[in-house]
Amino acid sequence: MHVLVIGSGAREHALLLALRRDPGVTGLSVGPGNAGTATVADQYDVDITSAEAVVALAEKVGADLVVIGPEVPLVLGVADAVRAAGIACFGPTRDAARIEGSKAFAKDVMDAAGVRTARSEIVDNPAHLDAALNRFGPPSGDRAWVVKDDGLAAGKGVVVTSDRDVARAHAAGLLDAGHPVLLESFLDGPEVSLFCVVDGETVVPLVPAQDFKRVGDGDTGPNTGGMGAYAPLPWLPDEAVGRIVDEVVAPVAAELVARGNPFSGLLYAGLAMTSAGPAVVEFNCRFGDPETQAVLALLDSPLGGLLHAAATGTLADLPPLAWQPGAAVTVVLAAENYPGRPRVGDAITGAEAEGVLHAGTARRDDGAIVSSGGRVLSVVGTGADLAAARDAAYALIGSIRLPGAHFRTDIGLAAAEGRVGA
Repeated sequence: MHVLVIGSGAREHALLLALRRDPGVTGLSVGPGNAGTATVADQYDVDITSAEAVVALAEKVGADLVVIGPEVPLVLGVADAVRAAGIACFGPTRDAARIEGSKAFAKDVMDAAGVRTARSEIVDNPAHLDAALNRFGPPSGDRAWVVKDDGLAAGKGVVVTSDRDVARAHAAGLLDAGHPVLLESFLDGPEVSLFCVVDGETVVPLVPAQDFKRVGDGDTGPNTGGMGAYAPLPWLPDEAVGRIVDEVVAPVAAELVARGNPFSGLLYAGLAMTSAGPAVVEFNCRFGDPETQAVLALLDSPLGGLLHAAATGTLADLPPLAWQPGAAVTVVLAAENYPGRPRVGDAITGAEAEGVLHAGTARRDDGAIVSSGGRVLSVVGTGADLAAARDAAYALIGSIRLPGAHFRTDIGLAAAEGRVGA
C-alpha cells in the first residue's frame, strides 16, 4: 500500500514514522512536508487547500490511501474530492468536519446527542457583547471568562481569563474581524485528549494524552498551538476511556450518522474531567498536535492498516489495538517570539537526531536545516514510566541549538509527581 500524507508539521512527521513501521506500507509520499519528512518519504510541493492539487498528487504517486493531517483542507472538503476520485482517504467529509470548523455546529450536535459540555452563547453583534459577558465569567460564579473564535484558529483563538477587560478586548477584536464569538462557562478539572478512530458508529479509542496550550511553565502566558504532551495518563482511572467513549464520542458519532453526515477519520475529543464526569471542551476532526507525537510513539499495531480500515468502512473487523508499555513525552521547541510573529531563518544543530520531529523547518541551499515557523521541532522521549520519558525528552532537547528558541520545562511534571487527579 502506498500512502500519501498531506501536511507539513511534526504531526505529519510522526504519522510517516509510524506508517514506515507498518510492513503493509510499501511506499510513502508527503506534501508539502518539511526538512525532516524529506528523509522519510518522497516529498512534493502541493497546495493543501486545493482539492484539485491534492487529487492530482495522489494520482501522480499512485496512492492507495491519502491521510490528511491538518484541519483546514478537511473543512474545505479536500477529503470529499479524494474519495470522488476513487482513492481511499482518511479524513472526514466537509460536512462532518464542521465538528471542528464551527463551534456552534459542535454545540448543536452535542446538545442533540445529550453530551455534557460547557454552557455557551454565540455573540455575532458587538452591541450584545457586554450583556453576554455579564452572563458569564466570575460575576456569575464561574472561575473565568472563556472566549473563543467560532471558527478555526489553530489553537490560538481562545482566551481564558479572570480579567473582564482582557476577555472583552479579545471578543471585540474577533467581532471587528468579522468572526462570531463563542462565550463558555469555565470547566474545572484536568484536561484529557482522547483520539478515536471512527468509521460511522464504530469507535476505536487510542491511549489518552494531555497537552499543554499555554506558552510558559505553570500554564502561564498566551495560548499556543501546543507546547507539549504526554501519554498515557497515570492518574486517569482505567475505566475512564470506556466512559468517555460511551458518554461522549459514540453518541456524537451516532448523531452525525443520524444527520446524514457520518464521520470517517480521527475524532479528537478534548475534555475536562469534572466532578460530574467528562465534559467536552472541544472537538477536532483530525489528529492533534503535539499529542500525536506522543501517542503514536507507543502504538504497536500497524498504523496503515488501522487508517485504511477506517477509510474503507472495515474498522469493526480489526483486532484490538496493541500498545508498547511505558510512557511518551513530547516537548515543543519554539522559535523566538512565538506565539507572536516568530523569528525564522536561523540554523539548527542537533535536529537530525532520532526522536526529533520537524515542524517549522526547511533545508537551506547549503544543506543546513533552518527554522521556518513558530513551532520548530517536537522532541519525543519514551521510557518505562512518565518520569523516565521526561528525562529522555529533556536530555534530547538539551542537545539542540537554535538561537532564541524556548520550550516549557514542566511537560508532564505534575503527573509524574502525582499532583494530578481526576
